[in-house]
Amino acid sequence: MYYLIYFDESNKIDQFDADYSYYGAYGSTDVSMAKVVRKVRSIFKQCKSFSELHFREYTKDNNIKKYFQTLHTVINENVQINILTVDNKDALYAAQRIGLTTAELRNLFYIKIPERLFYGMTRNLSQFNQKSRMIKVKIKVDQNDEYDKLFLETKITEQMNAHSAYRNKNYRVVSVISQDSAKSIPLQIVDTFMGIVVFLLEKTYLEQSNVSKIKSDLIYRFLIEGDNLTKFQQQIKLYKWTGNEEITSINISDYVSPFMAYKTAYDLQEMVRIQKVMLENPSISLKELRLKVGYPNTMLNMLIGYKDQIEGRGRNYSII
Repeated sequence: MYYLIYFDESNKIDQFDADYSYYGAYGSTDVSMAKVVRKVRSIFKQCKSFSELHFREYTKDNNIKKYFQTLHTVINENVQINILTVDNKDALYAAQRIGLTTAELRNLFYIKIPERLFYGMTRNLSQFNQKSRMIKVKIKVDQNDEYDKLFLETKITEQMNAHSAYRNKNYRVVSVISQDSAKSIPLQIVDTFMGIVVFLLEKTYLEQSNVSKIKSDLIYRFLIEGDNLTKFQQQIKLYKWTGNEEITSINISDYVSPFMAYKTAYDLQEMVRIQKVMLENPSISLKELRLKVGYPNTMLNMLIGYKDQIEGRGRNYSII
């Protein structure tokens, strides 16, 4: 059996326009991962859309069915996603105290942070191993020239295997390779889930821009479907580097709950406004309704979701 881990990052420590940098790892057995990939490819085919999943580029809702069904499928499989946040100011301050340049700090963090994330996933691998055989681990990182310059693959392999031997964990990292995310559905998945978590952590939904509303609608509709809210909070583990040797666990529900409360109140207000227009114009077409309530074409599926809910079909009727 192989255990697969996919790694991605968002923001960089030396990007001074960002307060935090984020690092995500998505892990599962090779059998479970292959099952997820098959299902997601089927969704792409059904939606007739094969473009890369990328949360940052989700700025119009014409692909909401593709994103929604992918998120719903993944969260209902046996997966684990770990995300680590780093306060860039704390990191830079720690580096300055010992005379490290920003470039040197990044080099060190690129080794230490992935290793900590991966160890968090591999330390309990015995649950997948009923015959006490050695578990082989393959790690795949998003393609980045900086990783090659740092010999990231060799260093992570050495550190992870040292951890396993020292703690008698019975796993071995057999490869660390880079992949083009455009060709890797698991890398696209970790990017999308990490983007959602960052969106909630930074409370971007309060910005009230059209793009923010579009992203909020996707997240909300995903979380209200079935047991997704519970599974999202159980399967995504959030940690923070606080400038000390250890990392601190963060309760992700502390960020999900305010979003859900905000979005529920916002949606109620919008549906009251939309319903008023529908009652005053019983035969109004969808296009006329969209123009009347001031929605651009990029938010058409959000309007359809509201209309479905008002008319009793359910918020996700058109995308489920």
